[in-house]
Amino acid sequence: METLMGIRGPDFVMLSADSTHAHSIMVLKDDEDKIYKVSDNLMMATMGEAGDRVQFTEYISKNILLYKMRNGYELGPKAAAHFTRRNLADYLRSRTPYHVNILVGGYDEVDGPQLHYIDYLANSLPVKHGAHGYGGMFVNSIFDRYHHDKITQKEAYEIFRKGVTEIHKRLILNLPNFKVAVIDKDGVKYLDDITQDSLKQPSAA
Repeated sequence: METLMGIRGPDFVMLSADSTHAHSIMVLKDDEDKIYKVSDNLMMATMGEAGDRVQFTEYISKNILLYKMRNGYELGPKAAAHFTRRNLADYLRSRTPYHVNILVGGYDEVDGPQLHYIDYLANSLPVKHGAHGYGGMFVNSIFDRYHHDKITQKEAYEIFRKGVTEIHKRLILNLPNFKVAVIDKDGVKYLDDITQDSLKQPSAA
């Protein structure tokens, strides 16, 4: 019942996630942040059961920080995605699997921006754009239509707005608010949330 979205541009990666925390038929909160800053150049957007989502993401992020402390340098986005996929695959074959879907986005000084799609079965793929959840059924076609190789941050944010508009229009589930973050050579920053009220106004990105 959640939605993650990601777009890779020529010099940035933009991630978006709904901020609804639901249990069964109840909405517990509508300001949950599902986009985690792992390091200065790496973020993860995660969805799944609340306990699995928080515990697995913290496990991965702390181990990546531990790697930096031991070796003196950070894992790049590609290496971090492989590390995440391997751990998810190992837990999948144990008695305590994690049911989470992930978008790993980051910026590397050598390889540039990178976006990796990882699902709960530990399939991993580098992508130009991707989405998880029911909302992904609606936004993937929008990404295909509007994404291009020279896309700007403003255009990517506008594509997210189009996707959220379609989710609000067609999805029976109530996902009113979406948080948005961008990673580039200058690090991580959060953009304005996409909400029902903000969609009534011109884009400020």
